[in-house]
Amino acid sequence: MGNRSSISLPGFFNCCRKKKEKTDSNVTNTGENLERENWSSKTEYLLAMIGYAVGLGNVWRFPYIAFKHGGGAFLIPFIIMLAIAGLPLFFMECSLGQFASLGPVAIWRIVPILRGVGITMVLISALVSIYYNVIVAYSLYYLFASFTRVLPWSDCMDWANEKCSQTSRGFCNISSGADIFTVNLTWVQDNNLTCIDNSTVEENTELPSQQYWKNVALRRSSGLDETGVVVWHLALCLLLAWILVGAALFKGIKSSGKVVYFTAVFPYVVLLILLIRGATLEGARDGINYFIGTQSDMSKLKNAEAWKDAATQLFYSLSTAWGGIVALASYNKFHNNCYLDAIVVCVINCLTSLFAGFAIFSIMGHMAFSLKKPVPEVVNEGFALAFMAYPEALTKLPVSPLWSILFFFMLLTLGLDSQFALIETITTAIQDAFPKAMKKMRIPITIGCCIFLFLLGLVCVTQAGIFWVNLIDYYCGGWAILIAAILEVVGICWVYGGNRFIQDIEMMLGKKNFCFWLWWRACWFVITPVVLIFILVWSLATLETPVYDNIKYPSWGEALGWCMIIFCIIWIPILAIIKICKTKGNLWQRIVKSAAAAPNWGPALEQNWGERYKHLADLKHDNIDLEIPTVVGKVNASFEPEQ
Repeated sequence: MGNRSSISLPGFFNCCRKKKEKTDSNVTNTGENLERENWSSKTEYLLAMIGYAVGLGNVWRFPYIAFKHGGGAFLIPFIIMLAIAGLPLFFMECSLGQFASLGPVAIWRIVPILRGVGITMVLISALVSIYYNVIVAYSLYYLFASFTRVLPWSDCMDWANEKCSQTSRGFCNISSGADIFTVNLTWVQDNNLTCIDNSTVEENTELPSQQYWKNVALRRSSGLDETGVVVWHLALCLLLAWILVGAALFKGIKSSGKVVYFTAVFPYVVLLILLIRGATLEGARDGINYFIGTQSDMSKLKNAEAWKDAATQLFYSLSTAWGGIVALASYNKFHNNCYLDAIVVCVINCLTSLFAGFAIFSIMGHMAFSLKKPVPEVVNEGFALAFMAYPEALTKLPVSPLWSILFFFMLLTLGLDSQFALIETITTAIQDAFPKAMKKMRIPITIGCCIFLFLLGLVCVTQAGIFWVNLIDYYCGGWAILIAAILEVVGICWVYGGNRFIQDIEMMLGKKNFCFWLWWRACWFVITPVVLIFILVWSLATLETPVYDNIKYPSWGEALGWCMIIFCIIWIPILAIIKICKTKGNLWQRIVKSAAAAPNWGPALEQNWGERYKHLADLKHDNIDLEIPTVVGKVNASFEPEQ
């Protein structure tokens, strides 16, 4: 459109002549980018993506959310949200990273005014990686504690207090003919009797697994106000967790790509073993029915919260807008079929959630049978399920240490997979900013990142550590990500241009018919941003004070949480203002120029530039500083491809 270029034509022809004389030294005959590296194989990439998307949330949150919103009925909003929000955003990020071979910060050459969105993604990933590795440390601690003849949380031992009990204590009324008697709850349970409705008076008791989690594993204080001392066994486990991460990533994708063969596959082996074992236990059918069987309640779909929770669970489960998808896809070869990859990863992610639900609830059903309680009374989400309810259920199984070792090793591998991608997001951003330094000093830079994040995470292994973990998760894993996701979709579809972006994808995948793109256009332009805005507004409208174990956070804790959110998103307006100020023209011209794709936006390798990005040859030949704002004004018009 308009003049094709203000750069001299001789420069272009000279470049073409040179291109005929020699090939790019950074490219192999197979199209591999030697400067930046590519995945060794398609399998490594897919396993890394599956490991990133499939995490702890699939095991300890999805089953509970599904149960809460009608069991099997919950699959309806879940699948719909996958189609209209999860998959479109996942496909967009895969295509974006692969097309330009850039990480979450440098990728915003596509819309320079939104470069701060990339910074936000990296900062969120950094903050989340701090507490996520603490959860890995919890798994390591329980894994080591399981190597014993009798699980240490199987009974009330010397660390327990007077509230500890394996059975409920209290009284209730039972009927015997015409008479009604008040008896002990333990006696009722031992004799398989039933209390009269609304007659139960229970004492405030806690299971051994609950007290072990609080008194031994965490040595938990009374709240965020009481920091206490560093819990050294957790600190050592955290150190080991960071050593494992650093060892897997010290050579970038060349080393992590080999590790994921084990860490991405092993959880499925364990889930299958647990499902087979759980299905053979008494009460397993009751647990599965509560999860997704005869207890399905379609009426719960009338509640808007079910749809909001489906979108939220899917959004966070797929890890979109965290920067990791863009980072991992950026190491793909240019013509890789990222469309098929996105579908495969999203489908596997959803099926894994279902698979985990069956495995978890079969054993929860057995626990309910053993305790003679309804399934809902032994089901929780998050930490309560992973480190209290499930360990308690494991004590009811024959050879319980073996099942405990398998379960916590599974949690370890699930956590490490996601952690690899979070750190890879950070190192990819560093590599894009300082490619020469990263090439020479990848190992010390990676180790330095791990050490720095380990030191920041020490506050999460103090006696108040669990409150810090919950605080970071509550704030950093929420609104900031939604804001980044909304700006990402709007920036690409409405600023850069959805049709231009589709043309970029077609350069990689080949031409597609109009009907193929009809659905993706509808989602990217309207449906997906509307759904994300709905989730954001709903989350803010239903905002509550964060709590953990019914303990409210102090006002300064809430303020600190909001400061973390502001710290992540403040770079969006700051970098936008800086970009506008450095650009020449009146205010509107500056905004327009700052929003236009940078001169160096396009495929990384010269062989993939094609006709649409042939101007990059001129810029490369003339050694123009592509980041100077004035260059954008001179050549902006020439960089808009034909619509």
